[in-house]
Amino acid sequence: MADGKSYSLYDSPLLKAKARLEKGRVKIESSGPLSRLPMIRSALQMFEGQIPVRVEAERLCLSTWIPPLPSPAFDRLAESRVRGLLGMRTPDQVTISITEECPNRCSHCALPDSGKRLRLTPETVKDVIGQVLDMGTTLVIFDGGEPALYPELPELVAAVDERAISTLFTSGAGFTSNLAERLAEAGLYAVNVSLDSPLAEEHDLMRGRKGVFSEAMAAAENAFEAGLLVDLYVVLRRENMHHLQAFHDLARRLGAQELTFFEVVATGRWSERQNIALTPEDHDRLAAFVRSAAEPRIFSVPEAYKLFGCFAASSWMHITPAGEVYPCSCYPESWGSIFVEPLKEIWRRMGSFPFKKSKTCPMRK
Repeated sequence: MADGKSYSLYDSPLLKAKARLEKGRVKIESSGPLSRLPMIRSALQMFEGQIPVRVEAERLCLSTWIPPLPSPAFDRLAESRVRGLLGMRTPDQVTISITEECPNRCSHCALPDSGKRLRLTPETVKDVIGQVLDMGTTLVIFDGGEPALYPELPELVAAVDERAISTLFTSGAGFTSNLAERLAEAGLYAVNVSLDSPLAEEHDLMRGRKGVFSEAMAAAENAFEAGLLVDLYVVLRRENMHHLQAFHDLARRLGAQELTFFEVVATGRWSERQNIALTPEDHDRLAAFVRSAAEPRIFSVPEAYKLFGCFAASSWMHITPAGEVYPCSCYPESWGSIFVEPLKEIWRRMGSFPFKKSKTCPMRK
């Protein structure tokens, strides 16, 4: 740990912000007129006292969801957040579901297979990547289906230049050590390994196939050995809230640098199941756990919602294997097609999305 080393977060006459390491934890320092704004304070305080996911000689990685600093991608993200104070929207995070192909039959899948085995061609995906980078995107996420089964995946990762980082969601299927090494060479930043339970039998039951838990564990190990950042991505519902500590223990044993908690959304195959959402008591329990947990770092999306509201159409955008463009992967309403018009026109229309400033997900009722 490079204690005492300082990293610039933002530097302008209106706002100066730095991150400094003190006893292995992040200390935030800020000054300037904008530093007093509640939104700026909230954004900066998210990392106060946190353990970074990686410290290198010249780079500080705060999270698997944020570009390292210093980097051109981080500078773009910082500028985007400041512009957001002026009402200027940027699709900071874009998820591209490149294929429907998947060997699992997850009971909670938000993108069930249409039966048409849809996939975006490499040329189409690279065109999308170019468009969103020009629009200001700083995080490109490859999703599916199971993106690890997409043969040209390393080629797509390599198409994301220094203006952004790229990450990958995987269930573990097809995520071999060879693929992990190829993705690392292509420039992949992190791997999000999806997990529904810290228990193999429970996880496999949710995924509709035996052996998925073992594949997820192997994927995390393969990513770690290839030098990629590893995030265990957990969708919380009432039935697995009692596993919070077990999830964290598993992440630590695997060497994962981050554990992300997302709240279940009644969409896709679970569109009619409204009784799965977390209760207010569950939210209180989650917040307390996040505050008390040690390494690895926990990123709680429900807690981020409380601070910044819904990200759909505000800073998130999702593209399906059919080329349809959604405000996010959980809100199944198309605002246009990448095969019909430029993404910047679709994004502009999304400015009228009624829920983009909501403090809760509009799909949670």
